[in-house]
Amino acid sequence: MAKIATLITDYFEDVEFTEPAQSFKEIGHDVITIEKERGKQVTGKQGKSTVTIDEGIENVKPEQFDALFIPGGFSPDQLRADDRFVNFAKHFMETEKPVFAICHGPQLLLTAKTLEGRTVTGFKSIQTDLAYAGANVLDQEVVVCKNQLVTSRQPDDIPPFIEESLKLMG
Repeated sequence: MAKIATLITDYFEDVEFTEPAQSFKEIGHDVITIEKERGKQVTGKQGKSTVTIDEGIENVKPEQFDALFIPGGFSPDQLRADDRFVNFAKHFMETEKPVFAICHGPQLLLTAKTLEGRTVTGFKSIQTDLAYAGANVLDQEVVVCKNQLVTSRQPDDIPPFIEESLKLMG
């Protein structure tokens, strides 16, 4: 089973973390949450979910994981201000390990400068930014690029996002 690194901090979109994480775990995958500080509690922007962080970014290396999951909300925008998270995400794109990013999740990949030539989607408000980064942007519920990158736009797209993410992990 896969070991999935999940980059997350406060104000993540609750269901964009909880529903995929639950589905990944039900299949037997390990979902490891990563933030600046191990043991910290982060809260979703809807206030419905609290997550205790498994690992601090200083204590992990991307090589330890099989896939990367980036939930949306305001979390990715906050994390991309820290080069440690940007470089962590960049490693997955450069080594072509599976990456799952929903809603605002692609913002972290955008800052890592890894979207040029990729076909992606994201929340409506970041689609222009994705295009400026050189991505081919589609406005559809789920986009799979190069059998490596799964992106979706919003909470309504969670079921196909989960389905395509699970397919990539086998």
